[in-house]
Amino acid sequence: MKKLINKILGSWVHSRYRNIDINLRYFIRDTLYCDLMQWKYLAKDYLLKKQYKTIAFEGEFGPELQFVVPFAYWHYKNGTLKETQSCQHMSEFYYFSPNHKEIFDRRSNEGNYNFEVPRILYSHNYDMKKWLPVPLKEVYKNDIYQFEKPPLIIANRFNMEWDGPPISFLSIEMLQFIFDALKDDYTIIYNRPGAQHITMDNSEIYELNEIEWIKTNYPEVILMHDLYEENKGNARNFNHLQLMVYANCENFISTHGGTSVLASYFKGTNIILSKQGPEHVFGCYQKLYPKLSGARIFHAKTDDELKKMIKENFVKNIQPQLAD
Repeated sequence: MKKLINKILGSWVHSRYRNIDINLRYFIRDTLYCDLMQWKYLAKDYLLKKQYKTIAFEGEFGPELQFVVPFAYWHYKNGTLKETQSCQHMSEFYYFSPNHKEIFDRRSNEGNYNFEVPRILYSHNYDMKKWLPVPLKEVYKNDIYQFEKPPLIIANRFNMEWDGPPISFLSIEMLQFIFDALKDDYTIIYNRPGAQHITMDNSEIYELNEIEWIKTNYPEVILMHDLYEENKGNARNFNHLQLMVYANCENFISTHGGTSVLASYFKGTNIILSKQGPEHVFGCYQKLYPKLSGARIFHAKTDDELKKMIKENFVKNIQPQLAD
């Protein structure tokens, strides 16, 4: 039956969305399939309204924050959430769950295709009926991670992308530009989680060799790794620490993937460097990311665009060397 439904939906999508790259049209088909799957829960969700829903997800970090956690939160507010199941170190994101279990020790691409949630991966339509923004900022705001100057978080990554080399990342040259431009006006916190800090998926993490460079050349920059070792907030894991630090911040520069999704949960301004991906085609940064908290989202496709957006949104006093 599933194959037949997908064949019918696929044929309709191919005739209706000819302007979309043929290699991306199946995301639209999957969106329609997700909508169909929710119809079978109509009575349970809107009439009976008992705690029945178990939501399990072992896909990538980004889609989980985009679709699964807000879906679970909707069921919690609806009175129908019974249990959530996810990867290790994710309990703090499901703080509202009556019973959360960390049962998966690795994320998988196959896990992304969970048609029991309102959306999976990318979509032409983010008008999701069972989806609510999760107030992580309000829940994790604290008096511990306070700084003399306004904090600005640099959320970087240097990972395999689409089975190839890194594409969307903040190079050492870009970091130098950011630090020089913003260090006088902000407390800069640099964050690039290592494999020991997160539940890994199929994207290998490479070494950028920036940490010692930062320590030597920009000792005023705070490293998230150091905050975790110090652990003044008694964080139960690295994700918990990120939530506490991010909750006290409204200035973010992030990169393609889960880092950009997380940074969009905390209002304020998030400038995202994403050089390629289906997100560009489907307008995710304009249609979906602002829904997560009401944050102002800016999408830079190149290093030059990123520099321009940083100057326009974060630089308070344009220095001569930055004005070119």
